[in-house]
Amino acid sequence: MVGLVFVDQSMDAGMQRPDNHIGRKALRCIDRGSVEMSKPSRILWYFADPMCSWCWGFAPVISAIKEAYADQLRVALLLGGLRPGTTEPMTAALRDEILHHWQEVQRRTGQPFTFEGALPAGFVYDTEPASRAVVSVAEISPEETFPYFQSVQAAFYAQRQDVTQTQTLAALAEIHHIATAQFLENFHSADVQAKTRRHFQQTQQAGVRGFPTVALQDAAGTTLLTRGYRALEDLQPEIDAWLARPA
Repeated sequence: MVGLVFVDQSMDAGMQRPDNHIGRKALRCIDRGSVEMSKPSRILWYFADPMCSWCWGFAPVISAIKEAYADQLRVALLLGGLRPGTTEPMTAALRDEILHHWQEVQRRTGQPFTFEGALPAGFVYDTEPASRAVVSVAEISPEETFPYFQSVQAAFYAQRQDVTQTQTLAALAEIHHIATAQFLENFHSADVQAKTRRHFQQTQQAGVRGFPTVALQDAAGTTLLTRGYRALEDLQPEIDAWLARPA
């Protein structure tokens, strides 16, 4: 797999790379917003986190795949849980390390970043609220799942918004025609909190340790497409070959 890049963020630097096996039993639709149910039976599983910078770099790629193959496969989003439950503010050294990764993502992918004032002193890099917000939106308006996911990404990386804060996430939901009161009711519900944890658990059970990861599933089994960022032109021939084989 040429052009492979493993994910950033300090905790990922010491991660063991996952093997080539993606556990089929773990790949289930865990909420109605995860899989676009009107699409064909073949599934592309997208393991990602809204606060993973390589996932932001991959955003145009996954969008292009969704558009190009809309009639040939379903797309399922599983939220990976990059740093859920983090409580300690990041250190200056960690901030420098993360911003270095962001610069590499920008250089490699051309995605916009705002570096000035990013990750201010005292920032707590807890990714659980952003992921839970995506699950909340998926419960309310499944068709807005991916657009909202990318709105959270853009807000964090390009607009320097603090997407660990509930009010920020609710304001972004309003852009997708979801009332604040409805969003907050879902966001704070025990059901959505539990579904968010199941996303994280299923990602771990599938053996995924880095984001973005993409796997292709059909009746014959599961095929790993990429662990980390790859350009669209690298991925399309492999997707085409997978689609061409008997289902």
